Order: sequence, then structure tokens, then C-alpha cells
Amino acid sequence: MTQAMADRSVLLQLDPRGAATITLNRPDVHNAFNEDMMLGMTQTLEELREIKELRIVLIIAKGESFCAGADLNYMRKAAGYSEAENEADAHKIGNMLIALSSMPVPTVALVQGAVYGGGVGLLAATDIVVAVKHAVFALTEVKLGIIPAMISPWVVGAIGPRQAGRYFQTGERFSALDAQRLGLVHEVVANETALTAQGEHVIDQVLKTAPGAVFEAKKVVADVTGRPIDRTLMDDLARRIAKRRASEEGKEGIGAFLERRKANWVI
Repeated sequence: MTQAMADRSVLLQLDPRGAATITLNRPDVHNAFNEDMMLGMTQTLEELREIKELRIVLIIAKGESFCAGADLNYMRKAAGYSEAENEADAHKIGNMLIALSSMPVPTVALVQGAVYGGGVGLLAATDIVVAVKHAVFALTEVKLGIIPAMISPWVVGAIGPRQAGRYFQTGERFSALDAQRLGLVHEVVANETALTAQGEHVIDQVLKTAPGAVFEAKKVVADVTGRPIDRTLMDDLARRIAKRRASEEGKEGIGAFLERRKANWVI
């Protein structure tokens, strides 16, 4: 796969290791979302799902900001929509976040600069988030007279209802270290050079893992969240680990460990 054309709002590269890089490419408007970018992200993610060799997806952004939320011209256009048109339009960001959060491989966002509104939703729908220390975050919708409705399942899932209740209502900014404390960001690094290096480190770690096991591990997090710990759950989990142990990957991984060699999926 080759890099998308330079005038596209979303760029895609896939390297021989199976590491895909999606680049938000609207630096002149701080990578704010418009219809083209949301549809482009959704289409790109759906395209990647069909690539058997895919191992990991990185999301990065050009320019000084990661994503400033919704584009002002797009919002001005939406203000003229009917209620039914606005309801249909709102599904564009929902579809994008569903496509992202349901990816069968790990997804990683490398964050610089500002992240507002829908950009925070994008991070919340991503598996791993690394941010530079000077990045700033905000859920500013209420300052514009609207609400962060479509991104709320992911943001509440990431930072919890108590913290979401605060930031949804105040619209205040918070720092990268606060974002880490809240659970939105996994790691904070000093600068953009360290950000790129940490992205490569995550790729390296993922390429040492069994692809099928990673998919199942990702799925188990979603499936156990919010469920009561009871016999039904324990039986379900016992079946999962038994199936994994008997799988080709399970046999290969345990065999490689015992024989002190690399498993056949390690690049």
C-alpha cells in the first residue's frame, strides 16, 4: 500500500512489518474534523481491517495540534441543518469511533499540541495513547451550546462517569499529566522526538506478540467490562483460555518458550 495523495485529509502508509500509520492531514485548521476527514478515517479503518498482514495502527497528526475538534466551517454548515439532518450527520463521528474501537489489532495515538472535543473522543476510542508533556485537552462542547453526546460512551469508558461529569460540564482545559491521571493518556513524554521513539517502542513490543491472542485479549477487556463476576463469567473465560491453549498460536508460543527460541510470529 502506498501513501495517499498529499491533498487528502487522511493519509495512510503501511510498512512491511504490518504497521499502518494514519495521519490527520489538515494542519492549517489544527486537524479539525469535517465531513471529509470523518468519512476518510472511517473508510481507511475499514480498508485496513481487510489486510491480513496488519499488526498495529498508529494515528498521528501533522502540524502543531493533534485535533481541535470540529471544524468551524463544518459547524456553521451544520447549524443550518434540520434536526433530522443533524441527527444523520452526527452518526459520521459515531461510525468513525466504532470503526476505530473495533479494530482487530492494537491502535496507538501519538499526541502533540491541542486535543479538543471530538479529538478527545478519538483518543478515548484508541487502545494506547502517548502524549507530549505540553499537550492540552478539553471537552469544550458546552461552551458552544452543544454536548459531547456521540463521543460520550468512549470518554466515559476511559475516564469514568465522575471525571466525565466534571469536564463535560465545565469545558475546562486539562494538561497531559492530568489526562494521564484520569486514564485518557497512558504515557507522557518530554517532546516530539521522544513521542516518535515511544511509538516505535510500542510497535516493537506488539510485533513480539501473537496476532490472534492480541485480538482475543482486546476482546476480553470489552466483554468483561461491567459484567458481574459470577459462575457464568468464569465458565466463559475458562472456555476462552482452553481454546487458546489448544490453538496453533498457543502451542507455538508455549513450545517456543520451553525451547528458548522465538515464536514464528516474531519479526
